Amino acid sequence: MSDVKVVCINDLKSRVGQEVTLRGWLYNSRSSGKLLFLVIRDGTGLCQAVVEAGKVSDSLFEQLRHAGQESSLTLTGEIRADDRSIGGVEMAATGGAIVGSSEGYPITPKPHGIDFLLKHRHLHLRSQLPWCIGKVRHTVIDAIRRFFNDNGFTLIDTPIFTTIVGEDQTSLFEVDYFGRPLHLTQTGQLYLESAAMSFGRVYCFGPTFRAEKSKTRRHLTEFWMVEPEVAFIDMDGLLELAENFVSSIVRRVLQDNRSELAVLGADIEALERITPPFHRLTYSQAVDLLKGERTGEFMADQLTQFTAQKQQIETRIADLEAQQAQPMKQWKADKVAAELIDLRSDLAEVQTKIENNPKHAQLAADFEWGKDLGGSDETIISMMHDKPVFVTHYPRQAKAFYMKTDRTDDRVVLNFDLLAPAGFGEIIGGSVREDDHDLLLSRIEEQHLDPRTYDWYLDLRKYGSVPHGGFGLGVERTVAWITGEKHIRQCIAFPRMMDRVYL
Repeated sequence: MSDVKVVCINDLKSRVGQEVTLRGWLYNSRSSGKLLFLVIRDGTGLCQAVVEAGKVSDSLFEQLRHAGQESSLTLTGEIRADDRSIGGVEMAATGGAIVGSSEGYPITPKPHGIDFLLKHRHLHLRSQLPWCIGKVRHTVIDAIRRFFNDNGFTLIDTPIFTTIVGEDQTSLFEVDYFGRPLHLTQTGQLYLESAAMSFGRVYCFGPTFRAEKSKTRRHLTEFWMVEPEVAFIDMDGLLELAENFVSSIVRRVLQDNRSELAVLGADIEALERITPPFHRLTYSQAVDLLKGERTGEFMADQLTQFTAQKQQIETRIADLEAQQAQPMKQWKADKVAAELIDLRSDLAEVQTKIENNPKHAQLAADFEWGKDLGGSDETIISMMHDKPVFVTHYPRQAKAFYMKTDRTDDRVVLNFDLLAPAGFGEIIGGSVREDDHDLLLSRIEEQHLDPRTYDWYLDLRKYGSVPHGGFGLGVERTVAWITGEKHIRQCIAFPRMMDRVYL
């Protein structure tokens, strides 16, 4: 057995007809008389191994038959093609060994609630759905770095401890820094602006923190963000950079993770449409859209669709509950119970949509120019478009001090949000930065910030100021959109939320 090559599961298609060894964990198993069907995972994929009594030693057969879920093991055997099996191949086992036994593994094939799974996140990561999301996230991050590294950007590591406010003051996390109050960073942008005056095209990539007391599906208190900053760029250049960047990420995930997307139920056909140019609306056009007849009709259609979905789900739940009342094999009972958990979650979600629909429709109809777009407004706009949509030129009073005032209309700034389609909302926020010293100083004072804290930032406007700008993309929101995941907490290995920091 020691002479047999150890291979990874994702390499098995090229090993048909060969004898190999797999090392991994027992994901699932079932027995049928003298046959054992073991599903093995090794971090690269899943493979079914068929163990036949008499083809392995009696002691190994019994060990494997009684092995608990997530026992670690090695298996040796010939790889053969089988379209019915996971990955299109399976192993006919001839030998193996239990490396580490596992008994009473808490995450069984039976259904579990989200709170239970989050409490056992260290183990839940081994399950297929979080594994698939994790593989997609890995590709997204690699694609981010590849895009900027291949396009002349220099990585700049910006501070996590900071004295400056980049966004809303109310969402700052304060920490004690040797007896001095500091904050965890909301953004690396202001530091990047100084680096852009040296390197021209720069980016930072790391964790950021927001102390928003929000429990919505779109919010985490700790999340990862990539922020490019470019000297000598205007608004049109920023929009082109953003749409090329996002398109490249989606293209790479489609190339590397199509099988994971299929397992997750992602809308692959919709992702294939993510190519430049994206839709573009000014803020004023977005307000007109929200208040217009078209949105009213759209929301009415949505309510009809939600009601129909609710009826379909309720019918299916009733059917499954009737099945539960009848005798059935344990594997089928577990399957029915798991489907019921999912359906009841879907029912709760669609019921919430039905309840919120009239409220959101009314909020849209009553929207007043000058306010920032809310989550429901972004959802409506994004659901009305089949590709990402830029919303540009927001009111000055609704946005941060560093955004450049539009010289043709001083009511608005040269900024944009990029809304992902299908209701996933904002994934990018960006702007041209104010490059005039006196105008920037007045904006700092207007927002009641201490100019002394920003002395170094104002210096950038005194010594060779140039037009410049950039944006920030949230990794978790992007992964949620691409995978179709409903809650952002699933898009990072160990989520940090208002009520969850234990694990």
